[in-house]
Amino acid sequence: MERPLFADRGLPGDASDAVWEAAVGDYQHSHTYATWAEVAAVDWDAPLDGKPSWYWVGLWRPGEDGEFAQDGIVWASATPGPGEAAADAFGGDLDSPSQWPQGGEVQLEGAVYRPVILTAGMLAPADRSPWLGAWQAMRRLAAEYGDENVRPVVWFGRRP
Repeated sequence: MERPLFADRGLPGDASDAVWEAAVGDYQHSHTYATWAEVAAVDWDAPLDGKPSWYWVGLWRPGEDGEFAQDGIVWASATPGPGEAAADAFGGDLDSPSQWPQGGEVQLEGAVYRPVILTAGMLAPADRSPWLGAWQAMRRLAAEYGDENVRPVVWFGRRP
């Protein structure tokens, strides 16, 4: 991604003991945080990059009216089928959706997969789990304690 949000801030010095215990370890990395004021100011529909994602594909499914509508994004290599279907459709060994031809899409089991240029809203949608509950809780807390006094603290990793 060319434009990550709030990257490389580390853990805030005043994070709770529970956060420090969970966040520090061999498998934890890329710690960062933002105030709710910063999160609320994000343009969630702005592209994060100028080209299609290397890892993610958009998933379109037919709606009640029969028209296809985007139904989120999926990690291409972790989703059985789209990569193989793209290789069959476009030829060659395609390692990434960003290598599909412009306008390329594959149909698989009633769904359509297309390369996407990611937005922050695609990665952390305000109206879908697991982010829905987090955003609702943060809005409530910010209303009570102020936008500058509420922050998500995040990192990548796994439990050993």
